[in-house]
Amino acid sequence: MTIDAQAGARTTRLMRWLTAVLVTTRPRQWPKNLLVFAAPLAGGSLGRDDGLGYALVAATAFVCASAAVYLANDVADAERDRQHPRKRHRPVAAGTLPRSHAIVLCVIAAAAAMASGIVISEPLLTVAVGGYLGISFLYSAVLKRIPVVEMVFVASGFLLRVLGGTAATHVPPSGWFLLVCALGAFGVAAAKRYTELVSLGPAAVAHRPVMRRYRPGLLRLTQLAAGAAMIAAYLTWASGQPPGIAYWHLASGVPMAGALIRFGILTGRGTATAVEDLLTRDAVTVSCGLAWLALFTAGL
Repeated sequence: MTIDAQAGARTTRLMRWLTAVLVTTRPRQWPKNLLVFAAPLAGGSLGRDDGLGYALVAATAFVCASAAVYLANDVADAERDRQHPRKRHRPVAAGTLPRSHAIVLCVIAAAAAMASGIVISEPLLTVAVGGYLGISFLYSAVLKRIPVVEMVFVASGFLLRVLGGTAATHVPPSGWFLLVCALGAFGVAAAKRYTELVSLGPAAVAHRPVMRRYRPGLLRLTQLAAGAAMIAAYLTWASGQPPGIAYWHLASGVPMAGALIRFGILTGRGTATAVEDLLTRDAVTVSCGLAWLALFTAGL
């Protein structure tokens, strides 16, 4: 083999490895980390010196933290993933990303995430990121086997992203704000379990043993109840704003309700599509989200 051929082969191997690393860190899940912008947006603080830039640091921290969790989970679940029709193609399970490499990358990503608070001299961001990592690893080791509790901890990952954004940008969150976020996160967690149970059928238990404790009807009711309670909490908060602002925020509740209704219709079909894709790739849902953002921003 010539020198040029050897260099080409090395470049090809490197690109395959980088692709495997990227796939393992789940880029399509990264939009979840936009939740760090929720508090600075609601507080109108993105234009401050510690606004947009600090929020971007927080978002990067949670991208690194979630990458560390995915890497660790794929190492721990490699054998089970090989039995799954879709997850057997994940790089660690398929062998395209060696387990030892995944473990080293997990440590590096976790360290980078924890360092974020030091970079902007905000220890509470480090606490939020550390809490996310701790809960995520505890979930993978123990909590994922406990029904309902595991859904609460899945939802807490979303809420910790929100709190990370408040910590980084120094925007104290209100009780209503946190309640809306918590209800939305729990509704998404229930929807995830419902779609997994309905689309996979008996195979769902083999993939996720806690599924034997769930019933589709109850999961569906939980999702819809959380969505209704979220809208009620949002409208209650909006009605308490000053008159000129309340009008816009109350109006923004309409597209928010539209997005939740559309999400409920899509998940009710028992699709195998990931819940995150239903939220970010469906044209109607995205349009409702953009309409909500426009009206909410106008209120600010």
